[in-house]
Amino acid sequence: MENTQDLSERRLADAWAELQAHGDAGTPLDAQAYRLAFADPEFLLRRETRGIRFQLEMLKPDLGQHAQGVENTIVVFGSARFPDQETAEAELQAAQGSGDAAALAKAQRRMRNAGYYEQARAFARIVGTYSNARPMAERLYICTGGGPGIMEAANRGAHDVSAPNVGLNISLPFEQSGNRFITPTLSFKFHYFALRKMHFMMRAKALVAFPGGFGTLDELFEVVTLVQTRKAKPVPIILFGSDYWKRLVNLDVLVEEGAISPDDLKLFQYVDDPQVAWDAIRAFYQLG
Repeated sequence: MENTQDLSERRLADAWAELQAHGDAGTPLDAQAYRLAFADPEFLLRRETRGIRFQLEMLKPDLGQHAQGVENTIVVFGSARFPDQETAEAELQAAQGSGDAAALAKAQRRMRNAGYYEQARAFARIVGTYSNARPMAERLYICTGGGPGIMEAANRGAHDVSAPNVGLNISLPFEQSGNRFITPTLSFKFHYFALRKMHFMMRAKALVAFPGGFGTLDELFEVVTLVQTRKAKPVPIILFGSDYWKRLVNLDVLVEEGAISPDDLKLFQYVDDPQVAWDAIRAFYQLG
């Protein structure tokens, strides 16, 4: 008599094979009452089944990371638009030869911002080198939003030293696919921003925010709010690039106006050097 588990797995495989056959043939899948519910895309994509999709998007990355021993991460946020040094240098050289003042100004700005890319990469190399020498349970894994720019830089730095790293990507109409430096088995794609942000915090032991735009600000203040309201445990929140952050957000105004308490300014710290950022995390957790 066949093992019940084998029978069950074969039926699941048969249901998947039916979907795959339709895809390979390019034929549409008509709604079908008799099709198994989990193998019916039209059913799973209904408005009423959104809660099920939430659960799946919660479970898949969680189980995937747990299976690979990823329990503690350092989350790196930052602009998707900042290039690496080599790309910026090539753009600057082309702009200098073009005689276009606007193109030259843009290339010079991109060259300046490439410094943040290289610093994010250097920071991740430091973390990866430390973690590679630790027992599995004590390792800290670089985790990013999985896209280009600063996110790519951090994944790349970990990749440089053969350290596994995580990418939590988001499906967007204009960007972005997972960058090539994410460990393939730790590259996850999300539809819901809320679930993605929850996954950032679930394993985060520190947040390092490099200069960025709306997305970076959203993610940064989400974490600050969770820690401030004690919905999350205190973690080091590091703002990399003190000049950028102090020009962008005058947080002292919030204290002056009574919107936050003076102690709330202690929730984060400014740094300008990758080693200093790592030293702050090591000091917080008294790492050897």
